[in-house]
Amino acid sequence: MSDSKNIVCPSCAATNRVPASKLSDNPVCGMCHKALFQSEPVNLTAENFQKHINRNDIPVVVDFWASWCGPCKSMAPAYAAASSTLEPHFRLAKLNTEEAQAVAASFDIRSIPTLVVFKNGREVARQAGAMSADAIQKWLLQFA
Repeated sequence: MSDSKNIVCPSCAATNRVPASKLSDNPVCGMCHKALFQSEPVNLTAENFQKHINRNDIPVVVDFWASWCGPCKSMAPAYAAASSTLEPHFRLAKLNTEEAQAVAASFDIRSIPTLVVFKNGREVARQAGAMSADAIQKWLLQFA
């Protein structure tokens, strides 16, 4: 196992190589100098989705959601709370399915919210339906 991890900056999308032992030390991006972990989900778009999924060496969890979805809105605070607890071992992200319909379709997202775990660019698990912060954390710990 490598002693460094590639981490994609949530602000500028630059890929940063960070020693694994320094992940918890609030590392900053070498390009834009902003925090690599911001204790909140990263907003993904059709343009940056693949880079975040493929270039992060930590599991990336994507919440596929939409602004009109009641359960999505009710889960958003729990998802944000889970993000602050699970970083830097996971990257939590959100993808608005209305704004990135082709991405959602490519993963056959049929109900929202749906959480999908990606490791090394590949889907390893998914869970449909709103969850509490504790349930999100418990579910994800098996993928650490």
